[in-house]
Amino acid sequence: MPSIGVVLFPGFQVMNLAPLTAFEFANLELGRDFYDVTFLSEGGGPIRSSIGMVIETEPFSGRRFDTVLVVGSITVEASPPGLIERLRETGASARRVAATCTGAFLLAEAGLLDGRRAATHWAHARELQRLYPSIKVDDDRIFVCDGNVWTSAGMTAGIDLTLALVEDDLGPETAKGIARKLVVYHRRTGGQSQFSALLELQPRSDRVQKVLAYARHNLRNELSVEELAEAARLSPRQFSRIFREETGQSPAKAVENLRLDAARTMLEDGRHSLDTVARETGFADRERMRRAFLRAFGQPPQVIKRNVRHHAATEPEAAL
Repeated sequence: MPSIGVVLFPGFQVMNLAPLTAFEFANLELGRDFYDVTFLSEGGGPIRSSIGMVIETEPFSGRRFDTVLVVGSITVEASPPGLIERLRETGASARRVAATCTGAFLLAEAGLLDGRRAATHWAHARELQRLYPSIKVDDDRIFVCDGNVWTSAGMTAGIDLTLALVEDDLGPETAKGIARKLVVYHRRTGGQSQFSALLELQPRSDRVQKVLAYARHNLRNELSVEELAEAARLSPRQFSRIFREETGQSPAKAVENLRLDAARTMLEDGRHSLDTVARETGFADRERMRRAFLRAFGQPPQVIKRNVRHHAATEPEAAL
């Protein structure tokens, strides 16, 4: 039975516990207790989260765990030396070590991320890189696996991480079944961006929100300022001014970001050719799409498509 040691500390953020449901549902899916989850802390006893919820924990006791999972917190502060030392010892003997959100900072303090790639919440990525220059921090991945060390971005990305751990143990079909029960539309493979064009825009008025929805559902159109202004029932000049005031972007830039979002999603789906993606998302041709990807992501769409193929090719190995 794989044992999961979940490391807590005072002030941990309770959202980081939600991903553990993947292990619970794996047990339900199999009809037996496959995973055994234990909450750990430096000295054991009750540990209070940042919102006040208390979890009873066991002390680190030299017990070996199959997987050690460190949760994150809202703010990043220096950890007690005793906790780091215990984490270093326990992590060194575990088959896998993982962290959600800012839990990566604890792994870094324990030296478990030295020379490795890692992810964390985008808001803390630069700080992690500054404090631990030997780590290659990828601030645009929802989770990263480097050897036996797994790290995820913040909040809901932890669910993607634990589903990937389950898939590593039990195969893609079991993970897919759990994802359906968790009402996760698609178990993301880790290469997706932490950012969303619509989340970044965050318009204030219903009128601009309606225009963005129109643009998103009509990406094959040219989506000129005149077309968008007509959808908003404003003159092109009024529309451009209001749109920039509410979103901080020009209509043309926002449309390009929506096209990039849609194109990246289609590429990650793995079923579409580059020509199809360019046509369906309004880039018209592969070259125009390639230039937009280089500006936004620093890599061409072919790289994302190749990464998806690589993941698909290694899935059978993960199931063994």
